[in-house]
Amino acid sequence: MIKEITRKSFRMRFSGRSSDYITPSFGYGCLYKCSYCYMRRNVKKGLSVATNVDEILDAIDIHCKKLGRKKPNQTSSKYWTYDISCNEDFALHAKYYDWQKIFDFFKNHDTAMATLATKCVNKKLLDYNANRKVRIRFSLMPQEFSDILEPNTSKIIDRIKAVNDFYAVGYDVHLNFSPVIVYGDTKKLYTELFEMVDQYIDDDIKNYVQTEVIFLTHNHDMHKHNQEFDSKAEKLLWNPNIQEDKISTYGGKNIRYKRHLKRVYIARFKELHRSIIPWNKIRYIF
Repeated sequence: MIKEITRKSFRMRFSGRSSDYITPSFGYGCLYKCSYCYMRRNVKKGLSVATNVDEILDAIDIHCKKLGRKKPNQTSSKYWTYDISCNEDFALHAKYYDWQKIFDFFKNHDTAMATLATKCVNKKLLDYNANRKVRIRFSLMPQEFSDILEPNTSKIIDRIKAVNDFYAVGYDVHLNFSPVIVYGDTKKLYTELFEMVDQYIDDDIKNYVQTEVIFLTHNHDMHKHNQEFDSKAEKLLWNPNIQEDKISTYGGKNIRYKRHLKRVYIARFKELHRSIIPWNKIRYIF
């Protein structure tokens, strides 16, 4: 179900991880049905699409101009980065927007660039040259997990191969290992994933392809929903023996890997990652 709305809030949220800031939502919700997605805790189905795109872009422009000169950080050394896809999969939903207008805004802006994470290889976006002012972060996990947790999304191998295609036409392209799931023989599965990344991403662009790593945070309400509608996924997502409760910034009751264990998991991930794809700089990991 697609619903058109007028976006009323134009607040820019500070991020500091995937981007400097998160824009007001062009879309809110998602047409994918990923079992771990935080958006589905709020919107179980459907998508609301903002009709006042120009107002959102004006708000971004005003906000960015107030920031002054960009201070180099892990998001970008040159531009203020804005995540335009925090509450949706923008690449999947692009046909519902004048996405070229949104991309043009960032392409032609002196100090701002856009970034979006996606599980969709939308080849229609390849008709556009973003002049490295739009960053696409392809989300990756072992296909064995993706089959269960991300039904009907683009295959992992297709996302990896798409890195070359999108970079070739002018996008800035990064990877997004998210969420990292600790279950079964995790080392074997991620070894195979890293080897695929090393094999299929072209050597001449590897130094430009950076990454972010986010370990799983699950949610009690989503757990209850999945138990009823998606119980197979919960075997991967819900493991209280190695998880602990955490209240989110917005008051949600979440569950994440226990802190002392997570430190070990992160160290192991970084060691394995470094041993296979050392060229793939990790921007941040948590």
